[in-house]
Amino acid sequence: MNKLSVNNKAIDTILVLDFGSQYTQLIARRVRESKVYSEILPWDINEQKIRMLNPKGVILSGGPNSVTESFTPRVPQVIFDLSVPVLGICYGMQTLAEQMGGHVVSVDQKEFGHSSLDVVSNSKIFEGINKKLNVWMSHGDQVQDLPDNFNLIASTSTAPIAVMEHESLPIYGIQFHPEVTHTEQGKKILDNFILNICHAKTEWNIDDVISQRIHDIKEKVKNDKVLLGLSGGVDSSVTATLLHKAIGKNLTCVFVDNGLLRKGEAEDVMQTFKENMSLNVIKSDSEEIFLRHLKNIEDPEQKRKIIGRTFIDVFDAEAIKLKDIKFLAQGTIYPDVIESSGSESKEARTIKSHHNVGGLPDEMKLDLVEPLRDLFKDEVRKMGKELGLPQEMLDRHPFPGPGLGVRIIGEITKEKTKILKEADHIFIQELIKADLYDQVSQAFAVLLPVKSVGVVGDERRYAEVIGLRAVETVDFMTAKWAHLPYDFLELAEQK
Repeated sequence: MNKLSVNNKAIDTILVLDFGSQYTQLIARRVRESKVYSEILPWDINEQKIRMLNPKGVILSGGPNSVTESFTPRVPQVIFDLSVPVLGICYGMQTLAEQMGGHVVSVDQKEFGHSSLDVVSNSKIFEGINKKLNVWMSHGDQVQDLPDNFNLIASTSTAPIAVMEHESLPIYGIQFHPEVTHTEQGKKILDNFILNICHAKTEWNIDDVISQRIHDIKEKVKNDKVLLGLSGGVDSSVTATLLHKAIGKNLTCVFVDNGLLRKGEAEDVMQTFKENMSLNVIKSDSEEIFLRHLKNIEDPEQKRKIIGRTFIDVFDAEAIKLKDIKFLAQGTIYPDVIESSGSESKEARTIKSHHNVGGLPDEMKLDLVEPLRDLFKDEVRKMGKELGLPQEMLDRHPFPGPGLGVRIIGEITKEKTKILKEADHIFIQELIKADLYDQVSQAFAVLLPVKSVGVVGDERRYAEVIGLRAVETVDFMTAKWAHLPYDFLELAEQK
């Protein structure tokens, strides 16, 4: 892993060392929102990779472990050897304290939620920030005794040492989570660290990234031909546009209709890309193949892997027909990689397999091109806007790679997909009619593996149960349920 460059110039990077927090990706996104590039690496990554990244500063994430136990994750020595600023958040603060001579204890009164923070000493980390803040806590351990040469900066009623700072080195520990929106002025705290303490330059700009990615694609692909699996979603659409600008007619897109798409989606995708954008798109009608491979499979993780392998089989078959295809392009984005444990951590835990990450078979015959692999979803949307993609395409709710396959609980059959397609279509159309579609980040229907009795007209009906879900999120990593109006839900249910 080399230091990232844009326009052939290495740019400043903040390393986020991951100890397993649910908020790790959010920390990295907050850094990028400040126009500074960030990269996530696991705490036990090979030391040389950290040195090659040559970060301007390091943020230590939180995590589920307790430093009071033996053999839990620790900050590797290379982080201290780099002599760059370090900010420990939650578990990151606790392991800093323990490793530098302080003492951490498990407490009876754990903090999960809002807490009032009192800043008691001046510090660069709180420059221009109120002395009293409402912050978000999530911990069961806390620092009881400061390490040598550390000063107390802030406290809460239950955590006397909530923020600490080294007397002479740019090393800071924060017990709360500045990366979440629940913390007042949390972004300002991070900016103080990134910009005023690390002195990182604000060089992460989507316009520059686009030109660099086009250049990188040309350098990698040269005159060879590329096959892209086109889904019609934001990620693959932006990937297609980047590739088209870089290599033109050497790009062939294959749209696989696996029978697990939304109602009318196959026709919409073909019209958008082949007729409106003049891309070379081939449609592969593969529903029967996918359903055959998924017969009798109920486990969702197994479904994901089977769908991923089947996608690659279809791509390989299409590549043989086309001849001279050397590369397979995918719209893999950064959360896909992280959620699938696409790092080199010995401790990494897979959240879920993505069809374009964890599902790739070892015998795949094509080399990969993944120009979005280090970008978050909101960055991909910004890139799409700059590339001129239609706004309605960019604003579409995300749709999982395995499609309706993971929204059918239990075995997948053609009849079940037909039912779910209709239900999903009704839900989405009613959201659009009620002007609610853009107010939620993602909405969908789920077919449950149970049947229930209802009355339709004057007759009893025994049929499958459909669950409706809608969430609100900015980063597509953390979300809360959308508070849809009761009258709307009643209307949707009647449909």
